[in-house]
Amino acid sequence: MNDILFTPKNIGTCEIKNRIIMAPMLMGFANLDGTPTNKLLDYYEERAKGGTGLIITEITRVNDKHGSAAFAQLSASSDENIEGLSKLAERIHKHNSKVFVQLHHPGRQNIGLLVGTVPLSIKAENLTKGLYSKILFKLTPSLGPMLIKKNITPSSVAPSKCEPAYFSGGKVRELTHDEILELEQNFIDAAVRVKKSGCDGIELHASHGYLFQQFFSPVTNKRTDEYGGSFENRMRFIKNIITGIREKCGDFPLVVRLTVDEFYDKIGQKGKGYNLEEGLKIAKALEDLGVDAIDVSSAGYDTFNYWLEPVSFECGWRKYLAKAVKDVVSIPVIAANLIRSSEQAAAQIEEGTQDFISLGRPHIADPHWANKAQNGDTINRCICCLNCIESMQNNAYIGYHGECAVNPYVGKENTNMRINGRRRKIVIAGSGPAGLVAAYLLAKRDFDVTIIEKSTKIGGQLNLTSASPSKEKIGWFIEDYKNLCDENGVEFRLNTIATPEIIEEYNPWAVILATGIKPIKPIFDGKYEYKDLLTFEDILSGKITPENKKVAVIGSGMTGLETAEYLNDHGCKTIVIEMASSVAPGTWMQHVDDIIPRLKNAGTEIYTNEKLISVFPDKIITKNTITGENTEHHVDMTVLALGTTPDNSLKDELNGKVKRLFSIGDCTKPGRIADATKAAFELVKSII
Repeated sequence: MNDILFTPKNIGTCEIKNRIIMAPMLMGFANLDGTPTNKLLDYYEERAKGGTGLIITEITRVNDKHGSAAFAQLSASSDENIEGLSKLAERIHKHNSKVFVQLHHPGRQNIGLLVGTVPLSIKAENLTKGLYSKILFKLTPSLGPMLIKKNITPSSVAPSKCEPAYFSGGKVRELTHDEILELEQNFIDAAVRVKKSGCDGIELHASHGYLFQQFFSPVTNKRTDEYGGSFENRMRFIKNIITGIREKCGDFPLVVRLTVDEFYDKIGQKGKGYNLEEGLKIAKALEDLGVDAIDVSSAGYDTFNYWLEPVSFECGWRKYLAKAVKDVVSIPVIAANLIRSSEQAAAQIEEGTQDFISLGRPHIADPHWANKAQNGDTINRCICCLNCIESMQNNAYIGYHGECAVNPYVGKENTNMRINGRRRKIVIAGSGPAGLVAAYLLAKRDFDVTIIEKSTKIGGQLNLTSASPSKEKIGWFIEDYKNLCDENGVEFRLNTIATPEIIEEYNPWAVILATGIKPIKPIFDGKYEYKDLLTFEDILSGKITPENKKVAVIGSGMTGLETAEYLNDHGCKTIVIEMASSVAPGTWMQHVDDIIPRLKNAGTEIYTNEKLISVFPDKIITKNTITGENTEHHVDMTVLALGTTPDNSLKDELNGKVKRLFSIGDCTKPGRIADATKAAFELVKSII
C-alpha cells in the first residue's frame, strides 16, 4: 500500500522523487545574520539522507527591521545570504532530494524584542567577532521576558492597528503604504536570491496567522486603501509579490502555504475571521495567479492548537480541508493533516485527499521516516508532546535550539556513537523513557543489555500518562522503543525487583539506574492515616478505579488535570485545588488550552489560591492564600497530585558494590520525557 508514497511527481518544473515532504519548522540553528550553521546544515542533510523527497526550510526572513521572528532563523534578506543557501542546497542535493525555501514575515505575531534590533545585532556580532552574542544570551533570559511582560518593546507591524496575537502579546501598529511597497520588493528580491543560490523553489508562508494571512483576514486587515476592504484588495499584497516573482524568476517553482480556515469558531468566536468557504476562494485565486501548488494548513496564533496539535487530537482530523482544496484546484495539493504513520499517509493520497504528504514534527522525531516507511522498519513516531516548539521558544533566549523528546539526536546529527561495546554486560534498572533509550543506544554500540523492570509491563510513568483520556499517543514512545530494543537484542526481565543480589547474578560491567520517581505525600491534619492518602499513581495505574464519586484532586499541574479528566471519564465529579494563582503554573500554554475546556465541559470546578491544610474521609479544608479564610469542600475521596520525588533507594544499596554505577532520568531529578531521553543520550555517548 505504501508504494504510492514513492512515486515521483512534479511541483511546477521540479520533479520530486517521492510524495514525502519535510514541512517547514523553525528550530533555531542559524547564526544571528541568518546564515546557516554547521548544525543547521547537518540537521537538514540528515533528513535528506533519510529519503525525504522535498525539504521546505524553516521560516526564512526577507526583512531584518521588523520581519525577524527569532534570533537564530535563516535569512534571504541580503545578497550575503546567497552563499549559505547554496551550501544548504549542495548538502541536500547530494542525496537526490530537493529544497524549497519558505519566505516569511511574522507581522503582528512577532515579538517586539526583535523589532528594530536585528540589524544592530548583526553589526555588533560582526564587530565583536562573536562576543556580542555571548553577552546577549546572558542578558535575554531575564531581560527579554521582563521587557515583554511590561510591554515596553517596539510595536510589531500588521496591515492595520489591531489586537496583539495570542502568545505574542506586545503592541501592534499599522504598516504604512510605503512599507507595504517595500515589503513586496523584499519578498521578490528574496525569491531572486533563493533562485541564484541553487535551491529548487520557494514557498510563501500565508498560514498560521503570519503577515500574508493578516492581509487576507478581516480580523487584522481593516485598511481603507487598495490593500483592504474587498476580497480583491485583500489579495493585492500577495498578488503583487507573486507577479513580481514570476517576472524576475520565470517558472521557478512557487508554492503558497495557506490557512484555509482560521478556526475562530473552535474557540467559541463564531463569525470571526474567515472560514473554509473564503479559504477555498483564496486557494482558487492563487491558482489563477500561477502558483504551482497549495500547501494546505489552518488557524493562527489565536487558535494555536488547530495548526500545531497537542496530543489529544485525532490523526487526520483536518484532512477534509485538503480534500476541499483539491476539489477546487488542478495544481498539486500538499498537506500535513496530523499524519503519523505511512499507512495513513498512503491512504490519504490513494483516496484523493492530497498529492503530497507534509511531515513536520515526524521528521524531527525520525529523520529517516521515508526510508523506514519504504523498508518497513520501525519509525520513531512523533507523540505530539510539543516539546519541540516549547524548547525552541525557551532556548531562543539562551542561544540554543529546539529539542525533541523522542529523538535526542536533534541538533547533534553529526554525533558518532562508537561501536565498541564488545558484548560487555550492562544492566539497567527501570524501563521508563531513560531506561529504554539508554538500552537501545547501548545495544547499537554492541553492549549486551538487560533491563530489569519491577512491573509486568515496560514504560514506567509513561503508562500513567498514556492512561489518561486522549493521551494514547504517549504510549507510542513505549511501543517504538520496545521494537527498537527488540531489533537490537535487548533482554527484558519483567515483574522483577532489581535487588543487589539479582544484579550481581549478571556480573555486569556497568549498572544504570533508571528507577524513576514516586509521588510526594505530605502529612496533613485530619482524621486520615498517612498510608491511606491516595495519589495520582493509584488512580492512573488502575489500582483504584472510583466510579460516580465526588473527588478532590490536589494540584493543578498537568498530572493533576489529567487525573481529574480520568476521573471524569469514570463518572466522577471533580474539584481541583491549586495553591498558586493560576492553573498549571509553568506548563506550556497549549496543553492548558487543550485540557481546560474538556474539564469545564465535564463540570470540574477549579480553585486557585487555595492551600490544602486538612484531609478527612468525607471532606477537605483549604485556606485561601490571599484572604486567609478556610473553606470546607465535602468530597468522597481526595487524590494528591503534588509532584514527585526521585526513587533512588537502589542507589544507596549499590554504592560501593558496583564499579561503574550511573543514574539517569527521574531518579536523579524529576523531569519530562525529553529530560530523560537527553540524559540517556549523553550518558551512552560518554561511556567508554
